[in-house]
Amino acid sequence: MMKREIQNEIQEKLKEIEEKEQVAILYAVESGSRAWGIASPDSDYDVRFIYVRKPDEYLRLDPVKDVIEWQLDEVLDINGWDLKKALVQFQRGNATLFEWANSPIVYKSSAAWECIYETAKLYFSKKAAIYHYYGTANKTFLQDLQEEKVKYKKYFYALRPLLAAKYIREHGIPAPVLFDDLMKQELPRELSREIARLLTVKRNSDEAERRLQNPTVQEYIARELERQKAIADQMPDDRNYDWRELNRIFFNLLQEEKREIVCTGWNMTTETSEPW
Repeated sequence: MMKREIQNEIQEKLKEIEEKEQVAILYAVESGSRAWGIASPDSDYDVRFIYVRKPDEYLRLDPVKDVIEWQLDEVLDINGWDLKKALVQFQRGNATLFEWANSPIVYKSSAAWECIYETAKLYFSKKAAIYHYYGTANKTFLQDLQEEKVKYKKYFYALRPLLAAKYIREHGIPAPVLFDDLMKQELPRELSREIARLLTVKRNSDEAERRLQNPTVQEYIARELERQKAIADQMPDDRNYDWRELNRIFFNLLQEEKREIVCTGWNMTTETSEPW
């Protein structure tokens, strides 16, 4: 299927989800390798979105599902989080959610989402993010990069989180999503050359193809995992435990009549269509 057809299909499916699930999608993006700019020819599309339900759905005693999953086929996967779930995860410093918020491929956005994310930035936690990226890289390294021949895509599932953690440690803000932007950081010259070579191979190979380990990259990952774990262990807890700003955003958005978000110092009305 051609890229242009996929883009149209994604837009159609997002509208279909709004109608069938009776929700309003505030924000929808691409995640994973395509958002990172390192997709292989057969990489799938991973669409992630944030939605809000009708206000009275949040007042029910019986639980309402907070995730919508539409696995269409091996090419297109669409998954969404309820706004309340997203706000709770922002307070916890969920690094994956901050990645979605900074994806370079946006399928849908709204003024409401822009205001939500401005508030969410107050809850970014360097320690939580570095621990997240360490855990992701460590799991990939132990599970997928120990055999003589490995899938090169797995190198990037370890390298990208390690480079993101390095950026966060040095700059104190969410890391760029694009892998090429993360590679602008200062790295050993030989390592940069080897990563560039691996990236060329990955972009032109099938996802399942296996090749011999790259010793330079392998050693860097092992060293960096040990170093970043030690650094994160020593970092102070920097989570923001004050819920007031997130609660204010949530309550304002659920006002039935105005659908108005009130940000610090300014008002913003949502641009999202409302199917209810």
